[in-house]
Amino acid sequence: MLTTTFSSFLLPDGLCLFRAFLVSEFSEENIAFYLACEEYRETKPSKLAIKAKKIYDEFIGSDAPREVNLDHVTKAITKENMEQPSQSCFNLAQAKIYNLMEKDCYPRFLKSSTYLELNRKAKTG
Repeated sequence: MLTTTFSSFLLPDGLCLFRAFLVSEFSEENIAFYLACEEYRETKPSKLAIKAKKIYDEFIGSDAPREVNLDHVTKAITKENMEQPSQSCFNLAQAKIYNLMEKDCYPRFLKSSTYLELNRKAKTG
């Protein structure tokens, strides 16, 4: 049987499958934002401002082409964090998107035909 913890699907083996599901659900921006935040944490301090602006403009700003679903307060806090970007400036927004994926997208993924077929194959060997 396949593992059924959400965090396990954020590892390389499960990530591809989960991401493909999100694309089919038109919500791939969630995992893209989550992964961009993970990568951002590893950014050299001298590059933080440039990379933070890129992430903000792509996923959070009002005209973001891949806007993620965040509440007004989280957006405001993240915008304020942008004034002095640090490795943690997206932590709150990332946590909200993680929770959204875990509570909404992931349960649908576990019921998807792709996952059910893969799970069936894993059980039968």
